[in-house]
Amino acid sequence: LYLLISTMKIAVIGQSLFGQEVYKELKNDGHTIVGVFTIPDKDGKADPLATEAEKDAVPVFKFPRWRLKGKSIPEVVDQYKAVGAELNVLPFCSQFIPMDVIDHPKHGSIIYHPSLLPRHRGASAINWTLIHGDKKGGFTVFWADDGLDTGPILLQRECDVEPDDTVNSIYKRFLFPEGVKGTVEAVRMIAAGTALKIIQPEEGATYECIQKKDNAKIDWNQPAEAIHNWIRGNDKVPGAWAEVDGQKLTFYGSTLVDNNPSTKGQPLEIPGAGRPGLVTKAGLVLFGNDDKALLVRNLQFEDGKMISAGQYFSMGSSAAVELTEEEKAFAVQMKAVWKSILTNVEQVEDSTDFFKSGAASMDVVRLVEEVKLRASDLQLQNEDVYMATTFQEFIQMCVRKLREISNIQTNVNNMTIRMPHQLFINGEYVDAEGGKTYKTINPTDGEPICDVSLAQISDVEKAVSAAKEAFDEGEWGKMNPRDRGRLMYRLADLMEQHQEELATIESIDSGAVYTLALKTHVGMSIQTFRYFAGWCDKIQGCTIPINQARPNRNITFTKKEPVGVCAIVIPWNYPLMMLAWKTAACLAAGNTVVLKPAQVTPLTALKFAELTVRAGFPKGVVNILPGSGFLVGQRLSDHPDIRKLGFTGSTEIGKQIMKSCAVSNVKKVSLELGGKSPLIIFSDCDLDKAVRMGMSSVFFNKGENCIAAGRLFVEESLHDTFVQRVVEEVKKMRIGDPLDRSTDHGPQNHKAHMDKLVEYANTGVKEGAKLICGGKQVGRPGFFFEPTVFTNVQDNMFIAKEESFGPIMIISKFKNGDVDGVLKRANDTEFGLASGVFTRDISKALYVSEKLKAGTVFVNTYNKTDVAAPFGGFKQSGFGKDLGQEALNEYLCTKAVTIEY
Repeated sequence: LYLLISTMKIAVIGQSLFGQEVYKELKNDGHTIVGVFTIPDKDGKADPLATEAEKDAVPVFKFPRWRLKGKSIPEVVDQYKAVGAELNVLPFCSQFIPMDVIDHPKHGSIIYHPSLLPRHRGASAINWTLIHGDKKGGFTVFWADDGLDTGPILLQRECDVEPDDTVNSIYKRFLFPEGVKGTVEAVRMIAAGTALKIIQPEEGATYECIQKKDNAKIDWNQPAEAIHNWIRGNDKVPGAWAEVDGQKLTFYGSTLVDNNPSTKGQPLEIPGAGRPGLVTKAGLVLFGNDDKALLVRNLQFEDGKMISAGQYFSMGSSAAVELTEEEKAFAVQMKAVWKSILTNVEQVEDSTDFFKSGAASMDVVRLVEEVKLRASDLQLQNEDVYMATTFQEFIQMCVRKLREISNIQTNVNNMTIRMPHQLFINGEYVDAEGGKTYKTINPTDGEPICDVSLAQISDVEKAVSAAKEAFDEGEWGKMNPRDRGRLMYRLADLMEQHQEELATIESIDSGAVYTLALKTHVGMSIQTFRYFAGWCDKIQGCTIPINQARPNRNITFTKKEPVGVCAIVIPWNYPLMMLAWKTAACLAAGNTVVLKPAQVTPLTALKFAELTVRAGFPKGVVNILPGSGFLVGQRLSDHPDIRKLGFTGSTEIGKQIMKSCAVSNVKKVSLELGGKSPLIIFSDCDLDKAVRMGMSSVFFNKGENCIAAGRLFVEESLHDTFVQRVVEEVKKMRIGDPLDRSTDHGPQNHKAHMDKLVEYANTGVKEGAKLICGGKQVGRPGFFFEPTVFTNVQDNMFIAKEESFGPIMIISKFKNGDVDGVLKRANDTEFGLASGVFTRDISKALYVSEKLKAGTVFVNTYNKTDVAAPFGGFKQSGFGKDLGQEALNEYLCTKAVTIEY
């Protein structure tokens, strides 16, 4: 429609990145920008709007002022009129524009204002939206008049105000991206002749003062929520402050806390407050006159130095870190960066202060970006620079973060490995809300590996918000599919470069035998990303000959589009491979993802996140949240902004997820659930191969294998020989440290699972099945369970019907030649993930494979999955496919477009 609307000559009057984006979108719509009027250069640097316009050779005017002593300056107005604008667009303007400029164009002037007028007229509208605790915020595009934000309304858009929103967060989340769209939409309406002029009501109108430092002092005699609103409403500019210990202290990063905050902390007397604050590890706890509490995370002193509030009483107490040679080289690089920014400084010393040497806020942004170029693991925030203002403090801070924030370094498996252990949200490793952590355990010895951040509900919200922004507004959503494929190929290459490290982490965190982890857990993950990288630019729709195509000249075609924000919840048996199976297809389709690894095996997923940063994936595309299924998994299922959820796990949990996804927003779901896969072995099989593959079907990956043969049916004439051969092979298996290259069988994944296997084996014995070998825990540290074989298993027994998910072989015999009888028994289950048959008779093999009700049938082999072959179950083993071209459809939606031409 907009292609048919006439274009206009537009003057853009304003400044900032917001003005720059509006300018770019107006040009994209085909309008002629006849002039850009912005502020003069500051410290030799042009405003972003001016920079963008100058690149396009658009006339740029940088008037210091438009009026003098209340009257417009004639020569300035004449220069403006000379450009011949038909419409003035003021996207963000801090100057007073005279009415003879406002009224001059044919279509007048429109202004963007960041509040829902008539509420919060004035220059600090966003601040007051938060200070008043408004539940709804938004913006208005209105027609300029001679009043203060009083002109007729053209359009408005509203958003929810989150409890912990700051000026910066609500601006970045909604007011900036949607404001740009809204301003451009308003211009389109003017061009189309459909623009509204709704007179503003005076009822509900508010006028508030400009927020400046002088009037941002905190009044402590009010409820905690009002204090919280005051602090966040002044965060970051101008900054709410109070006098503490004889100096002005500015408060940032406020959140409300529950009614019973921790009382463990050091008291801090605050003049005027009803009770002392508490300096805790998490920050500074403050109290309102209602005895409810809030938490402040950062404090800033009068000299500009910022600290974490929890460090108030320990400033300067930490010993200096002695730098390694590599860290010294990094310091030399950063000293050169400081010198390039601080042009007035002859030489950067340890005592050189960044801000006292002339640096401004834009220099902070540049410094943060320069650090990322030289240390990709180091994800600095702007606040970090304010907290370490001298060069020595800055280097010490960087080194500490490099050593601590993303990695725990340890020597294991004859190599040094680095393991990230924090949540990964929006391209950065961050602590969980409240600093909550848990210990992930090495199943080989039962000892903790490290503390891992434990995601909370608020962390889910942040991750989903980051993924949504990356999909809707970010670089990822606009990226050419071929470029997306290049990123995925680069990620696969990095995984290959780090395959030994990934396999080692997988081994110590999940108990997988290292050689298997290297070949399968990691090897197939690499193959999966390479396979789906190749699909990125091959996702196609089709044209459809509809009935009205002739003679009415209609055409219908379909488009395959990404779903949006996807949640992926994976199990603990193949931590990295399950991530790859789902995430690779999800990303290839163009979606963004929030992934919850199993709580007991988070480490390879977090290492994977590091590799996505190194590969160049934009922020927010991949987010990793270690945490409980009860909390994090449930919130992902319920979240209204998630459009697809992929889950691998138990049937019981799968049912709950399916229900939650339906009730919340009918989100798309794919489920790979439990199995009790039957393997039928006929007497005419290749016995050596049947024994070898039969062993693999059960004991592969310690039996922690979704498609493991949960029950073997062996033809009666072969039964005893087969059992004898299997037991001989089981006794040869070497149980031990999974990092030992000679080990065949490592520990079970975690203690609760091992205990379940012991109980499962005991149940089999009680029911009358014959325990041939194994059935108990190995007498050594760690979670080792003996490979186990049961025979004489009857169809009504618990172990015949329920999955063990462990190294337990369940063998039943069937009568010679009774093909249909054994098929009936094999299919007598609510599961249908996989199945298998061993026979030399090809006709029998084809007949059996046709009759078996399972998503995968193996004939004379087992466990032979491939990235190009679809994988998924029937019945209560779930629906939807991983791997192969079909997996892409799980993360795409089809749109039909019909055009009459």
